[in-house]
Amino acid sequence: MNIARYHLPGLFEFYDLYKKFLPLYRTHREYFYEWCSIESIYGAPGDCIWGGGRVGFGDADPVEVISLLKEYDISPRLTFSNSLLIEENLQDKKCNHICSLFSACRKLRTGIIIHSDLLLNYLRKRFPDFYYISSTTKVLTDFHQFHEELKRDEFEYVVPDFRLNKDFADLEKLSREEKNKVEFLCNECCFVGCTERKACYENVSRKSLGQICPDHVCRSPGADRGYVFSKAMKNPSFIGIEEIQKLYLQAGFTNFKIEGRSLGSAIVLEFLLYYLTKPEYQLNVREAIYLDSSLDLF
Repeated sequence: MNIARYHLPGLFEFYDLYKKFLPLYRTHREYFYEWCSIESIYGAPGDCIWGGGRVGFGDADPVEVISLLKEYDISPRLTFSNSLLIEENLQDKKCNHICSLFSACRKLRTGIIIHSDLLLNYLRKRFPDFYYISSTTKVLTDFHQFHEELKRDEFEYVVPDFRLNKDFADLEKLSREEKNKVEFLCNECCFVGCTERKACYENVSRKSLGQICPDHVCRSPGADRGYVFSKAMKNPSFIGIEEIQKLYLQAGFTNFKIEGRSLGSAIVLEFLLYYLTKPEYQLNVREAIYLDSSLDLF
């Protein structure tokens, strides 16, 4: 039986949450579904110019992050998906230092989520032990383009645009090796008809580089509400746990990415409850993480 391998958000952003959650996941495995596992946790320090997913989130100490993931044998992934890098950016001291720290830990298998081929070529030469994930920030909405990306030997995984999630007619034609490389973004809240996704990612890349520019204002329906999980679950591209078990795993797809780096830890915990935790034990997890008899909401 295939196992769903989850790739979770917040390597640097939600260190405190995972510091509580991972011991619970290990010692009370009966709380969690048997058909899934935590494969990796991804993220980046908030001030890394190579970052391109979210700006300003992630202040955990890299040494503590490495220690935590080494203890639980979970792959760290550095989100270095800036799409606008130039040659001089490759020498950034902080980003190179972060890579050196993770590369020095031989017990960890570190991945890099990447957009720029310039950065990809640089890192492959300097840090040959890393593996690479083609970022969803490339917005590969055309299946032919996505298929060509799957053929690239540099990438161990490729994250398609969420709008390809239900393209079963084409997905089922992929070879076993290609299916093993596909990593679906499960819980995207963005409007499926959005035409500004690439512009939004480029705006974040500029901000990561320290460029002064206005925020990107999304004009898609409902964008003013921000991320709402109940809304995401109604998105035609949403991949729920029943679909994972009955459709994707049965078809040979095993990798599933959960977004959420820029959200609050409370909603990320809800993702962990929904995707990993059996319903009858969700209260136990909440009680272990934060819920006690003295907690006031207002």
